[in-house]
Amino acid sequence: MQKPQTLPTHQDTLPIQDIDHIELYVGNAKQTAFYLCKLLGLQIIAYSGLETGNRDRASYVLQGGDIHILISAAYHNDHPIARFVAEHGDGVKDIALRVTNLEQTYTQAITNGGIPNTAPYTEHDAHGTVQKAVLGTYGDLTHTLIDRENYQGAFLPGYQPVDEPKPTLNTRLTRIDHLALNVENMNQWTDFYERVFGFNLLREFNKEDVSSDTSSLMTKAMQNGSELVKFPIVEPAPGKKKSQVQEFLDYNSGPGVQHIALLTDDILTCVEQLQQNGIQFLYTPDTYYDMLPARVGDIDEPLPELNRLNILVDRDHEGYLLQIFAQPIHDRPTLFFEIIQRKGSRGFGNGNIRALFQAVEREQARRGNL
Repeated sequence: MQKPQTLPTHQDTLPIQDIDHIELYVGNAKQTAFYLCKLLGLQIIAYSGLETGNRDRASYVLQGGDIHILISAAYHNDHPIARFVAEHGDGVKDIALRVTNLEQTYTQAITNGGIPNTAPYTEHDAHGTVQKAVLGTYGDLTHTLIDRENYQGAFLPGYQPVDEPKPTLNTRLTRIDHLALNVENMNQWTDFYERVFGFNLLREFNKEDVSSDTSSLMTKAMQNGSELVKFPIVEPAPGKKKSQVQEFLDYNSGPGVQHIALLTDDILTCVEQLQQNGIQFLYTPDTYYDMLPARVGDIDEPLPELNRLNILVDRDHEGYLLQIFAQPIHDRPTLFFEIIQRKGSRGFGNGNIRALFQAVEREQARRGNL
């Protein structure tokens, strides 16, 4: 197997600091917020809805470490959130990016070929001011640019803090590591992120690198200059049977965010707790672990524990990583979570693709979609 291409990082064309938060559009925000808090060990820290004067949507802000997930649902069926959910199911609508010099950043993005959605505007309350603007990208996904340097509130103006007890058990989740974007034309959108945002190519995987005996995909992983925003951009490749990417595109009614990868500093403790919380992860056969020492060499984690918890391991020239993939979070086989711990590696587990494909294909076969 060829090694993935690694390119040196550089400074962004745009001063993007990090992912500020991601927003999911859902059919029932209260239930989804409760569900994800119980599964992932997150905490509701802020709310916007009828009680705060918001007459068109209910939104809950979930936090764990540096992870912020905004869950929003519409009060009326003619609202854009309701139309999004009707077409795509519950899914990621917005990946908000924290920036400085917002107006200059927005103008530069448009000059670079960005898709204008909402021009810069200011929100304020007693806790300060926030500047925002919105850019379009593939499908219905958007990027809200946020400059919150002059804001000290719980989340954003229009949200009230929620005094909810912290989870009793720490799942050791620390931040969003990356989001995988499934599209129909990979090169079009990798070029877009390079041109508009100044992202650079971190890794590239060809069809031969990431395939099983029956299905395959092609991936280019893009990242910003701070290396805190990472987007593997994926398209299906021809195979004997339908790939997981094509299944996503079919059931999502087009491109979208396929999975959210959450970083942990202790994957053994994390996965143990998440399983107790009720998360269902993909199964990995024992034969994978029989071959693991020869493939990845010495690692810190006990092999029997990795086998018991179904955690995958991959190594590259920078180090190794550990990862595991959960089942989709709702009935459509679309959005799911990945849990990842990095020990030097900046990759995405390309050596595990065959094992992952085989696990996903078992689930696809059960759904009659292979």
